Formats: sequence, C-alpha cells, structure tokens
Amino acid sequence: MPINWPRFVEIVQSHHRFLLTSHVRPDCDALGSELGMAGILGSLGKQVRIVNGQATPPNLAFIDPQQKIQAIGQDVQLDDLHDVEVIMVLDTSAWAQLGPMAEVVRTSKAHKVLMDHHVGEDDLNAELFKDTTAEATGRLVFQSAQHLKVPLTPEIATPLFAAVATDTGWFRFASTTAETYRVAASLIEGGASPPSIYRELYEQDSLGRVKLRGRILERVEV
Repeated sequence: MPINWPRFVEIVQSHHRFLLTSHVRPDCDALGSELGMAGILGSLGKQVRIVNGQATPPNLAFIDPQQKIQAIGQDVQLDDLHDVEVIMVLDTSAWAQLGPMAEVVRTSKAHKVLMDHHVGEDDLNAELFKDTTAEATGRLVFQSAQHLKVPLTPEIATPLFAAVATDTGWFRFASTTAETYRVAASLIEGGASPPSIYRELYEQDSLGRVKLRGRILERVEV
C-alpha cells in the first residue's frame, strides 16, 4: 500500500517533542535518515532527540559533525526519555535490531511511528509508513520533506544523499531507478556534495590498511 502521507503530516503537525531511533550496527541509511528527519523536524520548530542502541561507528562519524546522535546508556539514560510525544523508528521494523532501545519503545507511552523500506516487520505497536519498493529509507525521509513542504538544506541533504548512495551501492544495485537519480539530483541541489561524501566513505584508508590489502592480493591464486 502507498504511504499515507497526509496522516504522517498530521502526526508531525500535532506533536512537538520527537525521539528518533534506528537499528544497532547503524549504517549510513540509518544514520542519514535520522539526521535528515531531525533536520526536517527542527526546521518546523520541533524538539528532536536522536538516540540509538549503539554509538555511531568511528568510520561514519563524519555524517554527524554536530554530534547530535546519542547512545542509550552512554550519553542518555532511559529516564531521560519519558517526556517525548512521538518515537519514530527509522530503517528497521524488528525488535531485535533496536537493541537496548527496544525497552524504550516498549515502555514509552509516546505515539510510535515506523518509517522503513525493508520487507516484513514485527509488531512494534506503531503506525507504519513503509514502502518496500524504495531503495533506501533516506528516500522516504526525502519524500517526507516534500510533503511537509520543508526546503532542503545542506544539513538535511547531505545525510540523505549518503543514505541513498550507500544503500544503492553508490547507484550500482538493481534497486537504482531513474527516480533514484532524480532524488539524488534534488539532494545535490539542496547542498549535498557527492565528492566529499565519497571521500569520507571510501578514501580514508590508513597506510596499514592499504598494505594489508596488498598482502591479501599478493596471495590470490587462480
């Protein structure tokens, strides 16, 4: 079924305090979707916190230069999150993938919203905004900005471009469509810099890692 965007807009407009979370072992789609959504909600004057079950991996820390993403049990405790009105789960539909944040979602009285592109889901007692044909959750967050009439800024566009680019294998996977490129173009127009994002993701190898790769290749046998 298509996403009920008018309902999503209604939820956003009628609440003020939001908590965003995603899966453990977060990738760029998880982190980028959270940061993009945080930028969108923040531009509407909403209070937003991003709290995950695990800390952001060091190799992906570039995506969060302002260090908005917190980790439960490290930067914030369960008792600090009881005042939120909406919990939005992004890029996962499984209890197990939430890790320690599953307890927060289970016990909170906040309204639950789930935005995801993966097939299948557990019952998270949340309103679903899913599109399993989407190549990335970042694409859905981009669409939410359109429906909320929020203009793209570099703060929003950069993490969303990283989300879409990485979940499509930098546009190599079969999930990439003409619409994917249109979304990417809009994100670039919004301020995303593909060369900068690519450099942070794929051109940060240490000398030791390069040498290790060389040793591995040296031992290749046909």
